[in-house]
Amino acid sequence: MPVTADLTTLVDKAYQDKSLAEIVAAPVASLKGVSESDAKLLKDAFGIVTVGDLGRNPYFRTAQALVNLGGE
Repeated sequence: MPVTADLTTLVDKAYQDKSLAEIVAAPVASLKGVSESDAKLLKDAFGIVTVGDLGRNPYFRTAQALVNLGGE
């Protein structure tokens, strides 16, 4: 089942025409709302460099699971 998403609301303009694989491999600062200084903090604290690193990070995945279970 194909899924579509409006990438203009998710990533910076330079990445809006990229494939999902390219976005996952892109620097975490390519996400809208994540600055270069935010990216540096993520790298220093958690070793996160790419969008994929952020998505696979066990701490962020655990937090997301808790929120999805209704813990907001």
